[in-house]
Amino acid sequence: MPIDYSEKIPNNVDLASDRRLQRALESWQPNFLTWWRTMGPALPTRDVYLRTAVDVGREGWARFGHVAMEEYRWGVFLAERGDDRRIGFGQQRGEPVWQQVPGEYRADLQRLIVIQGDTEPASVEQQRRLGETAPSLYDLRNLFQVNVEEGRHLWAMVYLLHAYFGRNGREEAEALLQRNSGDLDSPRILGAFNEQTPDWLSFFMFTYFTDRDGKYQLGTLKESAFDPLSRTCEFMLKEEAHHMFVGTTGIDRVVARTAELMREHDTDDIAPHGGIPLEVIQRYLNFHYSVSLDLFGSEQSTNAANYYTAGLKGRWQEERRRDDHQLTDDSTKMTLVKNGRLTTEEVPALLALNHDLQSEYVTDCHSGLKRWNRLLDNAGIDRHLTLPHIGFNRRVGLFADHHITPAGNLVGQDTWNAKINSWLPSAADKTHVQSLMHPVYQPGKIASWLTPPSNGINGKPLDYEYVHLA
Repeated sequence: MPIDYSEKIPNNVDLASDRRLQRALESWQPNFLTWWRTMGPALPTRDVYLRTAVDVGREGWARFGHVAMEEYRWGVFLAERGDDRRIGFGQQRGEPVWQQVPGEYRADLQRLIVIQGDTEPASVEQQRRLGETAPSLYDLRNLFQVNVEEGRHLWAMVYLLHAYFGRNGREEAEALLQRNSGDLDSPRILGAFNEQTPDWLSFFMFTYFTDRDGKYQLGTLKESAFDPLSRTCEFMLKEEAHHMFVGTTGIDRVVARTAELMREHDTDDIAPHGGIPLEVIQRYLNFHYSVSLDLFGSEQSTNAANYYTAGLKGRWQEERRRDDHQLTDDSTKMTLVKNGRLTTEEVPALLALNHDLQSEYVTDCHSGLKRWNRLLDNAGIDRHLTLPHIGFNRRVGLFADHHITPAGNLVGQDTWNAKINSWLPSAADKTHVQSLMHPVYQPGKIASWLTPPSNGINGKPLDYEYVHLA
């Protein structure tokens, strides 16, 4: 499925055959570019070594080259359409998927698309100023690659709103550019996307934990009976993998440098030696993991049950599940707080779909912990990073009204207040990390608080000039 780059809006959906839709999207395009100039990357550049999608098939879907970011060809790309795709779950399991929006599900589908669409520009806004403190040109390029792809993911959701939801959809598409991350009057919809990303440790944690939530949310929407949404999310998942790679390998490099400094100076307190102490990395991890868990919503949810039953939103890798894919008689075990203590209870599986997705995410997050702890083991460091308890620092869901320690103990307000700076980043932690954030723009050079990457991009050497600054 080649992408037509001769069009004003590159696409593989034959946009030219629907002149009304094409004109509507072309009228939205200048507003998007204004948003990019005002809320996108703040660091002036001439061009960046970026990958651009050329088709959505298994092979050859990315082309690399230096591109001026404002001239990046954002567009609308859907994965290839299956000839006989069937609904895989819910009451209509086995029936043909929908090419149009059924009237009874219009409001719910629009809401799902708007929430997903709102996260895409939000992360660009959160990361707007990070280029000013990039630890290398390699990292700067990766930041910009993430940014342009989040911009295209916004386009993906806006296309669906314009193409299938009429005037309401067009109004929602405009609103996606009017809300801004952290804005007091018009914030982004989900809490994690109103948090600041003020430094590169936060960026690596965000791309590891929060973009990983994005992977799982897109994975559930990929199962949708609404086929255009499914195909859109399937292609977005290809690009999302790079975002998580940036986070995984970024934290790799921070942990590796921390271990080097601990061994070199025979101390845990490496802050005076220009590194990030392991306990600070742990506190940043605790924060970003807990905030990302909130993105899954309440562990028990009638909305999630209704979406599943209707065929709007499935489970992660639905086709691999060995059950009836309707769950009307199934149950699952869930941790919750009852009578002042943590306990496990059996709950209906339909009501626990958010919990199911969250559990898949938690298992996946452990893979990063294994990597980073292996680095510490190999360096002879007898300490490990850990994931905090799922109830720690939660503002959404079953644990939101309780204080639970990283170890999983229920405590009172006084204990929580006394210990919070040992569990979450303190003002002193943030000040120290910020003090290390000095830009390194010379090709092949790297900031001293993390190690160099093991490989360049697309076979290029590490000293390649990935970004030309203005």
